[in-house]
This record gives sequence, C-alpha cells and structure tokens, in this order.
Amino acid sequence: MTYEYPPYGRPVEVRGGIKAGSKRGAFGSSWWSKRWLQTLDEFEIGARLGRGRSYARRGQVISIDVRPGMVKARVQGSRATPYSVSIEVRMISPENWDLVLQEFTDQPIIAASLLSGRMPDDVDDTFNSIGLSMFPERENDLETDCSCPDYSNPCKHVAAVYLLLGEEFDRDPFLIFRLRGLEHDRLLGDDFRRAAQTLEAPLLAAEPLPSDSEDFWLNPLARLDEKDYAGPAEPPEADASLPQQLGRFPFWRGNQDFATSLQGIYREASRRAKEVYEDQHNLTSRTTKAGLTTE
Repeated sequence: MTYEYPPYGRPVEVRGGIKAGSKRGAFGSSWWSKRWLQTLDEFEIGARLGRGRSYARRGQVISIDVRPGMVKARVQGSRATPYSVSIEVRMISPENWDLVLQEFTDQPIIAASLLSGRMPDDVDDTFNSIGLSMFPERENDLETDCSCPDYSNPCKHVAAVYLLLGEEFDRDPFLIFRLRGLEHDRLLGDDFRRAAQTLEAPLLAAEPLPSDSEDFWLNPLARLDEKDYAGPAEPPEADASLPQQLGRFPFWRGNQDFATSLQGIYREASRRAKEVYEDQHNLTSRTTKAGLTTE
C-alpha cells in the first residue's frame, strides 16, 4: 500500500485559539498530568510530537469538548477547513466506580483533599488496590482519530490536543475522572462531605442576623467578650477551596490563570481577617482587665 505524504505548509493563523501556558520545555507540572502525557510519549510519533507542541503553543486548537469517555476538538491546519480530532478513552464501569468511591470515603484524608479541589499524591494507589488504573494503560484503552490527510495516527493535530489536555489536568485534576466516566457532582457528594468532616474542627453555632439595620452594620467583633474568644485564628490549609469545588474554567484563554489569581485574593483576605480578629481580641483583653467594656 502506498501512502500519500501531505505537504507541510504553514498553518492558517487562528484568532482566539486555545494556547498552551507552556512556552518552552515540558508540558504539565503535576504528577497526574505527566502520567497522562507519558502515554503520548509511548506512541513514538517522532517529529509530529514537535509539530504538535508548536500547534499547541501557537493557538491552532480552536475548541476542545471533554465528555465522559470522549474528547472532541477542532484544529486549524494548513487547509482552509479545520480538522476534526477525537480521542476516545475507555471508561471505568459504574460498578467499579462505586468501589473506587467507597475506597475514597473510607479514607478521610483523601476525601478532604478531593473536596478542597486537590489531587492526593497516593490516589492512584487506591485504584491499584482494587485492580484498576486511574489512567489508560492498555493499547485498546485509548483510540485517536483525525480528519487530516496525514497517514500517521496520532498526527500532530491529535498531539496538540493531547498536550493541551495535559495542561488542563494541571488546572482541573478531576478532568481525568470525567474522561474515565465519573462526573464532578457524583465525586463530591454527601458521602465525601461526611467523610471529610471527621477531620474538620467543630464549627461555632451560627447566630441569627440582627433585624435592626444599625445593629446589622455594626462590627460584630466590637461586641466580643473575652469568653467569646475561640482561640488563635489560623488560615485554611487550602486557599479558595469552595470555588475550587465548582471546577475550573475549562481551557482558560486568559493571560493569567483564574484559579491562581483567586487563590491569591483568598490568601490575602485570610491574612487580613486574622489581623482584625487578633487585634480585636487584644483590645477586648485589655479593656476587660481594666474593668471596662467595649460597648
């Protein structure tokens, strides 16, 4: 059989394409991202991998749609019409996902980490302990296709999408779960929250909001008594954990990562709240010892 080798022309420029955050060197920084990209290396596609990197960094990928078991993408090459790329991933059965989730909830540390939007270092061990793998391992676990005329599969267009997926895994570690058949809502359900709460400190009882507008806008810390002091204030271990539970913006196209920016805002707010809390406690202590009140 004789293959027709397509000419390698300069790709048509794309405005608003998905550009890789990596400008040089390796794609992906987390261990789970590297594990995903390791599969691409095993394809041994040679120079096409280099051209795939160039496509990913130039923004030639127009769109990427991630669904359970399937990735659909459009990539602009040297022809006028963008190519259609598909990456099919073998899903883990619902029954096996039940086993995985049970293992997660039996380990409160893993449940708490996942609930705060972080991927535990040993999460892959949980899959292995019940005879499963978090990532595609066998040849028939992963199938790729592209509408381009290149005889090689995967081609540079598939490689570009694959590399961008690796970077997206850095921002959204739960994306690999979705590809393997588990949606985000089920992952962070009530069982997870109950398991994670076993590691959390008891919460203070909530007080009703005052109905009087003047009381509402008064600083409640100004009415604290020494007996109300709940101990030293410590910032949370994970910044912006609640927004992270909602998931990241898929394939963010801004110049600065949204989640990273949000974490900085939360971190500064925690620092400032700790200062206000401790300053008010010190004031309350001094006035109490002097026989005064803070009203």
